[in-house]
Amino acid sequence: MTDGVQQPAPRRLWPLWTVLVVVVLLLGCGLPALLVAAVIRESGAQPTVSRVGASAADDPATAVARGLSDRITTQLHRQSAALLAGDRAGFLAIADPTAHTDLRRRFGALRELKVTGWRAEPSGLPVPVIGKPGEWRLLVRFQYCFVAPNCRPSPVLIGTRWRENGDQPRLVAMEESKSVETGTRPWEISDLAVAIGARTIVATTPALRGKLPGLLAQAEAAAKVADGYAVAGSPPDRYRIFYAGRKEWQRWYGGDRPEWTAGYAVTVGGGHHEVVLNADGLSSGGTDDLLRHELTHAASLPERGYPGKATWWLVEGLAEFAGAGGQAVDRYEGIAEVRKLVGGGWDGQLAGISPADDASAERVGGSYGVGYLAVRHLVDRYGPQRLLTFFKAVVHERRTLDAAAEEAFGEQWSTLHDECVAYVRAAAA
Repeated sequence: MTDGVQQPAPRRLWPLWTVLVVVVLLLGCGLPALLVAAVIRESGAQPTVSRVGASAADDPATAVARGLSDRITTQLHRQSAALLAGDRAGFLAIADPTAHTDLRRRFGALRELKVTGWRAEPSGLPVPVIGKPGEWRLLVRFQYCFVAPNCRPSPVLIGTRWRENGDQPRLVAMEESKSVETGTRPWEISDLAVAIGARTIVATTPALRGKLPGLLAQAEAAAKVADGYAVAGSPPDRYRIFYAGRKEWQRWYGGDRPEWTAGYAVTVGGGHHEVVLNADGLSSGGTDDLLRHELTHAASLPERGYPGKATWWLVEGLAEFAGAGGQAVDRYEGIAEVRKLVGGGWDGQLAGISPADDASAERVGGSYGVGYLAVRHLVDRYGPQRLLTFFKAVVHERRTLDAAAEEAFGEQWSTLHDECVAYVRAAAA
């Protein structure tokens, strides 16, 4: 430790960790009731609020809010068109000057990411801000695409504040998405430098711009591996990778990861999992493995995440298998940690192998290694395609392990489980 900052360590001391935050896709037209209540509590207002499109007799307060919502929507559409056209002046034109610094940063970051789709629609109705006459807060659902012009858009719900101004309300502030869905996106709060390849987008801060050429080459190579693990449909149109400096690691997507985290993938909807790498937590030799691991999550996992801790070994085992790059079992980087875990009284149950957030790096490495070895055994015995059939049945279709094993392997899961455990113990001997 130097100056209270964690120094970089070998990858296996920062084992790979994936956060699977399930986005609540607000696909309906309207604000969920609990969220409406939260907005009202925050503002202190008690207006009549109804869902967009709901049939209700408008009282005067609702009629005012609905009319303002329509005018704000017009402004948002103007801003969206300006963003897609690369018109920064037009993007800023709907806002008060006090909001321009933040909006310039967002505009620049989104243009760097080659935004090709941007749609903004109110979610619910605006509510007045207590203590600020003429100012309103409105949640807006933004949907975005990067690079690919016809992608399935990823949604994000962001609070906005507006000041009444006749037919053209003025945007006072655009808030951070924070914990409403998956946490604050990098393009909301950071200047970005971006490199784009055939299969990947890699973004980082301007201070780390020099890392981009190497990271892009590594990401493109990892994407070729990850594409083979798209178990349900096509791979993502582009893998989105964000390389976080020390400050950004604490803020992007909410931060607050376990100390042993080197990277994670977070679902953002639209068929995308955005990957974040910890610049301070990577050794020079661990980035390739980590990228293969995390991009395999992005290719293989459903938008709603995986069923739970009982299948953690399968989700992480598949990603570790991809990350290992086909090396022999005895060359697997975490085999020493597996030996310590197995020799330290492991109960032999795959379902309970996931590590706690405060687990030691050694314990985490052992857990990932057990998952890797179990998946490795199934691949060695049945081949990769049957393993992916099993993975799809369990993780995507939420079928029981018994039913999935019978379908994919023609065997009872209890038998296969014991075989996997025996393989782990033998490899760790």
